[in-house]
Amino acid sequence: MNRRPLRYCGATAALSVALLLSSCTSGTVAVKGTAGAGGVGDPLFPALGNGGYQVSHYGLDLAYDVPKQHLDATAKITAHASKDLSSFKLDLQGLKVSGVRVDGEDAGFSRKGHKLTVRPAQALRKGAEFRTTVEYSGVPRELKDPDGDTDGWVKTSDGAFVSGEPAGAMTWFPGNNHPSDKAAYDFRITVPERYTAIANGELRSKKTAKGRATYSWHSAEPMATYLATATIGTFDVHQSRTSDGLPLYVAVDPKEAKASEKALEQLPAILEWSGKLFGDYPFSSAGAIVDHTPPRIDWIALESQTKPVYAGAPDAATVVHETAHQWFGDSVTPKTWEDTWLNESFATYAEWLWEEHKGGRTPQERFDELAETDEDDDLWEFPPGDPQYAENVTATPIYDRGAMVLQQLRNAVGDKTFFGILKSWPAKYRHSNADTDDFIDFCQERTDEDLTDLFDDWLYGEGQPDWEY
Repeated sequence: MNRRPLRYCGATAALSVALLLSSCTSGTVAVKGTAGAGGVGDPLFPALGNGGYQVSHYGLDLAYDVPKQHLDATAKITAHASKDLSSFKLDLQGLKVSGVRVDGEDAGFSRKGHKLTVRPAQALRKGAEFRTTVEYSGVPRELKDPDGDTDGWVKTSDGAFVSGEPAGAMTWFPGNNHPSDKAAYDFRITVPERYTAIANGELRSKKTAKGRATYSWHSAEPMATYLATATIGTFDVHQSRTSDGLPLYVAVDPKEAKASEKALEQLPAILEWSGKLFGDYPFSSAGAIVDHTPPRIDWIALESQTKPVYAGAPDAATVVHETAHQWFGDSVTPKTWEDTWLNESFATYAEWLWEEHKGGRTPQERFDELAETDEDDDLWEFPPGDPQYAENVTATPIYDRGAMVLQQLRNAVGDKTFFGILKSWPAKYRHSNADTDDFIDFCQERTDEDLTDLFDDWLYGEGQPDWEY
């Protein structure tokens, strides 16, 4: 990025708690196993994600009435149990659940906050694959991030777009809403015919009938929930290919077309340049979505997988930043939100390298300018390796001081080793998760230079470090 009420098991709110519990469990078979945890232990967002299973595929069938802002949807979630489960949880904020099935059988369910607890008719055995189908509907609501940014399903004047980082995915589909659980996706989005519906991956088909259009999108490579998008609106769509055949899908709101033209026409060149630095592009397609967003949106862009979403016309540096995220953040995804500096440091450093590539300041000059800032500057508020609080995941140290860590690493190990790391790190962890310890070990294995002090001071040290290579 370049930035709860109790629900009842299909019963009415007038029923008693006892009757509610009865309606949730009647007709089910007694099962063994344990309840899946409501959280995965994320140090900054402990309530996000769920334990006991790993998702392999989401099938999302979405019908959105743009004038009424109403969503009717079905989610089919294929997962594998990592333990014997008598119940498990999904993250879903708001929206009304009308039914849940597990492997074709009706399942009991209940709601509390953003947790949807599912009780299968029979226990799920460790290692078993199972499919959960959730029918739900309603008017998706935005939510506020801890840092005050708008998150989730964001309404626009002609549709909606998604801001998924860090928690927004659960405002429009149920899932295991944590970056540590990545899956393939298929989207089927139905909208009034005059609108376009865009999602991650490749467009498989567009069918129109009775004044409505259905867009089918397929995203085969593993993707974290926060990177999923379903953007709906009036767009000028341009499809092309890069010189090496990579499909490009670029959608621009007509209000942003003129201002976006200069930056977006550089996308093929930025992809080629990035590939030389970071290795082969990790996905089957690329692109961009430029929307005309409400004034309350105070962030610039989000690295949605294969198609970054820009909240208004971007400049070239922003396109470089979000393109770099396709390697760092999307393909190599952090294990926890505490590791988000790994996303933003590389994307910010890519901006520094691009500026030098275009004849501007060098990364060392950028570093030196930042190093001269006052001790009370926001840059030194906390160390990037230890954000401490949820509201810090998009704060300045994550971006700029994170990039400074990389410049110090470059100074320590030399250009040959450093630029080797830029390629070999995303290659080793392609389409998987990694954390800060993985990165430190990875770097140390590639040099005889002891990097302990470097990371202690620049990644974890409080305040402005007084030590440098």
